[in-house]
This record gives sequence, C-alpha cells and structure tokens, in this order.
Amino acid sequence: MGYVTLFLLAFGVNLLPAFGPPTWSIIVLYGINGDQPLWALVLIGALGAALGRLLLAVGARHFGKWLPQRMQSNIAAARVAVERRKHNVLILLALFVISPLPSAQLFMAVGLARVPLLGFTAAFFTGRLFTYAFYGWTARKVRETDIGEVMFANLTSPWGIALQVAMLGLLVALVSIDWARWLKVDREDAPKD
Repeated sequence: MGYVTLFLLAFGVNLLPAFGPPTWSIIVLYGINGDQPLWALVLIGALGAALGRLLLAVGARHFGKWLPQRMQSNIAAARVAVERRKHNVLILLALFVISPLPSAQLFMAVGLARVPLLGFTAAFFTGRLFTYAFYGWTARKVRETDIGEVMFANLTSPWGIALQVAMLGLLVALVSIDWARWLKVDREDAPKD
C-alpha cells in the first residue's frame, strides 16, 4: 500500500457525511502492515483527512442554499455568534486533539453556517496530527491485533451506529435552533448570503 493510496483512502472516507470508518483505523492498518515511517503516515493521513473534511464543508455550504429560510436565518445567527469569539480556535484545536467523536457533522455544520473554513480546517489538521501519531505509534506496538475486525466492529456495533445517527440528529437540531434568540444576536446583524 503506497502513500497515494493512503491519501486517497483518508480523503475519501472524510468526504462521507456519516458511517465512514475513522481515519485513525486506516493509519493503524498501515502502521501494522507496513514499514513506512510513522511521521509520513501521520502527515499524509492528516492531510487527506483535512482536505476531505474541507470539501465536505464546502459541499454542505452549497447544500445550505436549499434549506428553508427559517433554518438559513438560524444558521446565519449562529455564524455571527461564532465570529464574535475569535479565541475559539484554541477550543477547536483542543476538541480535535482529544475528542473521539466523529467530525463529519461538525464540518457540515460549519459549512452550513458559512464559518471561515481555513482556520477550522487547520485546527482539525493539527489536532489529527497528534491523534494519528498516537494511534500509529500504538499500532506499531501491537502488530498482532486484527484491525479488520476492529474496523468492522466499530462500523456495525449498535453503539457506533447509534453515535452516527445521534450526530446526524444533532446536526439537524443545530440548524433548527433559533440562534438569534438564544445568543441574543440581532437578525439584522446576520449576513445575508
């Protein structure tokens, strides 16, 4: 398995809005079955993942045009609240470093809200460098594990399916909330796209 295949796998699974295998499992697969330098696996995996999530957010941004006007207003108000708090980048970085939760729905929400994507994607990339390095290092230490069973179990377990469905439900809830009212944002301040 080459670096190009690793990049394409990481990129492809991160384009999926739900039910894709986690990228760390691909890094683990490469770490167990190959002898490529770990730093290269981590860097290429994180780059593929970040670009896939960026494209997912851009796709969600374009999909947002077809949402009902009420949801578009809610999303615009949420964007105003996020943009007022520029220090949230450190919080996002911490979220991406320590959170085991799927990030697809978070990127879709950011895309729908039209939050600037480059800083968000950079935080995701940086966070994934740390988590993928941890998983890759662990894989090298535990080569006898059957990663295929682990990946399949994560995708088909009731908890894994429930988590994906819950995250999709949370995304729907996020765009349905009247953020202007809850965050005390004047609807007139919300940018019109």
